[in-house]
Amino acid sequence: MDLEDDACYRAILTRDARFDGRLFVGVKTTGIYCRPVCPARSPRRENVTFFPSAAAAQEAGFRPCLRCRPETAPNLGVWRGTSNTVSRALAMIEVGALDTGDVEALGERLGVGERQLRRLFRRHIGASPVSVAQTHRILLAKQLIHETRLPMTEIALAAGFGSVRRFNETFRDLYGRPPSKLRGSRTEPIAPTAKDRVTILLRYRPPYDWPAMLAFLRDRAIAGMETVSGDTYSRTIDIAGAHGIVSVRPGKANALEATIRFPTLSALPTIIARLRRVFDLAADPLTIGAHLASDPALAPLVATRPGLRVPGAWDGFELAVRAVLGQQITVSAAIGLAGRLVAAHGERLVGDDRLGLTHLFPRPERIASIDVETLPMPRARGRALAALAASVAADPQIFGARQSLEDAIERLCALPGIGEWTAQYIAMREMREPDAFPASDIGLMRALADASGRRPSPRELLARAERWRPWRAYAAQHLWASYIAPAAKPKRMQRSIDTPQANIDLS
Repeated sequence: MDLEDDACYRAILTRDARFDGRLFVGVKTTGIYCRPVCPARSPRRENVTFFPSAAAAQEAGFRPCLRCRPETAPNLGVWRGTSNTVSRALAMIEVGALDTGDVEALGERLGVGERQLRRLFRRHIGASPVSVAQTHRILLAKQLIHETRLPMTEIALAAGFGSVRRFNETFRDLYGRPPSKLRGSRTEPIAPTAKDRVTILLRYRPPYDWPAMLAFLRDRAIAGMETVSGDTYSRTIDIAGAHGIVSVRPGKANALEATIRFPTLSALPTIIARLRRVFDLAADPLTIGAHLASDPALAPLVATRPGLRVPGAWDGFELAVRAVLGQQITVSAAIGLAGRLVAAHGERLVGDDRLGLTHLFPRPERIASIDVETLPMPRARGRALAALAASVAADPQIFGARQSLEDAIERLCALPGIGEWTAQYIAMREMREPDAFPASDIGLMRALADASGRRPSPRELLARAERWRPWRAYAAQHLWASYIAPAAKPKRMQRSIDTPQANIDLS
């Protein structure tokens, strides 16, 4: 723990919400672990011990509290900036890296040995990678028990348990009762929903600038594949050949409400992990904001938008295609091209046109086979697009986690049509690298122009951005937001993404 035990104990005495998700409290007399905001009577100081994660508490033999429900704590990326390797590993575990492989294979993908990865997890998370994966599975199952009407057999499948028997045994061992009894203890009724959908809450740490996130997605929504209606964003999804729709809107109690219509329940953890990535729910805005506000130029921007997030991408290939299509043209023109590409080559969503969502984004194999002469764009760009698709089809993990940001940028720049700016942008939105920074972006340079109008050069901007590490991606988002927010400046922003210096629109 970065905090002293006395500070942690003061946090639970005052039920300080700032510590929710940062620490968990094990009560020795009851064998239960809680969130610091638990409404139960505070235990005596000598009867508690503190853990940096729920996995660490469970590994130490404590069971989750039924009152404060640790599965509803915000899943903060507090380890970022301390161990990027652990951060990348956690993201991979969340999408099932240890369901299909072991810790050694996970370490190889991250460029570290198995023993080193275990040591890093023990130091920063307080638990082993396997314990983290198991805790994630258990807490997801418990959330589904409380928030949905799914049968227990379907919850077991959706949470990644190999069998219903294993599911029941785990809950009996951990909670001392079968999972059906946990459902009977919930206090709020669950509204009935259609059989083909699951609605679940995705927690975050406030504040959250939902209008900014929604505006970003609305401006880049591809017709037939994405839509924004009111305060809700919806899109089509394709996972392992199965098709569906997700819709996300603001929920209650610092959460987004996600409605998932998908035929394969076992894909639910992957879908939830991707949604958390798209909406940047692991961010700790107070920590990030406090760091960036130490720069006088960023302080007023952080104060204006304290909950600003870096929008993620649903799929790395989709983002890369958007980037190539948007090179040296406006956002609206790029989205128009993408819409034509989706309509012509995306698979149709059979039997479901709700919300006007009719198509899926084309798969790499499909785009790689297209005659570039038929594409509505310059031939050179069309050839780059086809070559990019062929590269991704040959290596589906090309946008996966890498050993470092520098390694990721090097590998991305080796792809057809991808330059330094585009690589940094993909690292920022798809790989969720919090320190990615497209220093050659004309919008960033204009946002930091001095009183005389002089803009910093890319080299000068990089030097200045050193003080923003390890949160340069969030600094960039604040600068972009400050630049495009005034109503009088949209034309000026369009020119910035038309220029070759920018290399890409803000897709």
